[in-house]
Amino acid sequence: MDRHKQQSKRHRQDLRRRAITAQNKSKMRTLIKNVMSQADAKKAIEAYGSAISFIDKMANKNLIHKNNAARQKSRLTNYLNSLSA
Repeated sequence: MDRHKQQSKRHRQDLRRRAITAQNKSKMRTLIKNVMSQADAKKAIEAYGSAISFIDKMANKNLIHKNNAARQKSRLTNYLNSLSA
């Protein structure tokens, strides 16, 4: 058990932050999956914009590494280019 008020507060904050991070990572994976599952180029372009924007936000907040963000964006871009070609 926590012995100090500061420890209790830190524990509550950690739990809250962990839940928010899990939600954001789940949303990111869902947005990526939405792009990759599209067979129509027009629908894929719509999903692509929101996915790229969210990935950039995640990288700016240091929730994912910048190289991870670059890799994910590259995968999505390559998929989108393969649809339009």
